[in-house]
Amino acid sequence: MEDVFLAAEARIKSLQRVMNLTDREVDRLLSSEKISHTELEVEGEKIPAWRIIHNNALGPGKGGIRFHPDVSEGEVRSLAFWMALKNSLAGLPYGGGKGGAKFNPKGRSPEFIQKVSRAYVKAFHQVLGPDKDVPAPDVYTNPQVMAWMLDEYEKIIGQHQPAMITGKPIELGGLALRSDSTARGGFIIANELINAMNENKTELTVAIQGFGNAGAHIARMLDQDGLKIIAVSDSRGGIMNENGLDLAEVSETKEREGTVAAYTKGNKISNEELLELKTDILFLAALENQITKENADRIQARYIIELANGPVSPEADEVLWSKKIMVVPDILANSGGVIVSYFEWAQNKVGNLLDEAYLERKLEEMMKLSWSRVLDVFEKKDRAIDLRTSAYVLAVERILSAERLRGNI
Repeated sequence: MEDVFLAAEARIKSLQRVMNLTDREVDRLLSSEKISHTELEVEGEKIPAWRIIHNNALGPGKGGIRFHPDVSEGEVRSLAFWMALKNSLAGLPYGGGKGGAKFNPKGRSPEFIQKVSRAYVKAFHQVLGPDKDVPAPDVYTNPQVMAWMLDEYEKIIGQHQPAMITGKPIELGGLALRSDSTARGGFIIANELINAMNENKTELTVAIQGFGNAGAHIARMLDQDGLKIIAVSDSRGGIMNENGLDLAEVSETKEREGTVAAYTKGNKISNEELLELKTDILFLAALENQITKENADRIQARYIIELANGPVSPEADEVLWSKKIMVVPDILANSGGVIVSYFEWAQNKVGNLLDEAYLERKLEEMMKLSWSRVLDVFEKKDRAIDLRTSAYVLAVERILSAERLRGNI
């Protein structure tokens, strides 16, 4: 069950040598603060579920809830670990949290999903709250699920508490900016990378694995910005056209047929084939462990940007680094979602209405600051370490500083 967490352990053990961390510091970084586990009973079906806080030295837990058939304790622990680092790197007042329910929501009725959502909150309401642990949408969850969860929580506590969850519908205290915030943040980082590497964006080709919320939105943004998108894929397959895809038509096909693979103006390819295409930038916007030691040597992209959490394994990182393929890590590239969640949480707590144009500027400012800080570490180390290690150094330093001040290490 815990095999998935081995990747997190490998990352920190590798970082120990770079930062001269003590064994006590490593143990603290790898220790989950609170693991809550139960089985939800919905319509006679037992559904394993978890809510985990990895570290809360910087503030309450913060991270999404996913509904997926492959959810496991090890996966949720890993995701909570990554959230702790992501929130730290972004300078947010949060620790890392994550949750999941192990079932396949595809083909299930809205009524069934609502029952699962409410059962989840009933099971974990005591560990949730605006100053304890703040959930958000993740894989196969959305604003409607957040609305059901908020309603259930408020019924239990007997008062309104919109700051207990983010990614809500606008009518319940959500922000319009949240819908494409992960992609928007990734788009900002992509442009920073392109500028830093002195690339001409109009000459670059792009492949995108994953055409859900983040993947579809960033495809649209990149297309409008003049980059040539030659391939996209979802869980049912992909499509490629070396001359560039018509994103409007691809999106219409996805909406109509349920998969981009039904698009006819191109060659059908598998997800595995998309990963190995010769392209300038590869966006990983699906699930974790997509590039591993098995396929890393066949990757031909020059740059990889992680919109998903943990899509590149530690072993694959070493291979990609040896091939001079630059990987922009998840805790930097996909932090736009949690930054806008922070805006929503803060607004809900103080009851202050913030102008959306201001929030857009603030998101861009925070993403660019994170990029410049990571790039600064990368350059100061004479590029002897990769961007992921550079980002981890900054994130870990902030967490350990808070732990020292609290007297925990």
